[in-house]
Amino acid sequence: MSDKVTVRVTHRFPTAKPERVFDAWLDPVTAGKWLFATPTGKITRCAIDAKVGGKFSIVRVDENGEFNHEGEYLEIDRPRRLVFTFGIVRLSPELSRVIIEIVPMGQGCELTLTNEGVLPDYADRVPEGWRMILGNLAKTLA
Repeated sequence: MSDKVTVRVTHRFPTAKPERVFDAWLDPVTAGKWLFATPTGKITRCAIDAKVGGKFSIVRVDENGEFNHEGEYLEIDRPRRLVFTFGIVRLSPELSRVIIEIVPMGQGCELTLTNEGVLPDYADRVPEGWRMILGNLAKTLA
């Protein structure tokens, strides 16, 4: 595990309350609009069992084929903290750990996403990917 890295990104949601931002991660209808979506990809399936020990599977199809983003919820503390394992088996059998922390800020909130256990080959691309995903969330909530 020592060769893996941790990446962290932060995003402010000036007008979205913490509960709304938190719930967007666990509601399959909402998450299917933004989570792991890309400009050229389409989410074709979004299954979420929103409980500790529950699993998620979000399938995106793009010009490179089908990618199943999957994991298991380890901690759910609405609206402050969400922790889950995460991986794309097609790219690697390894799972990383994602920690979502949300704090109220003015009329909205700030979200800090920490991705632990990222393979070094992906470390440069992971922060950019999470920033795009959090931008998708902001657009969905607007």
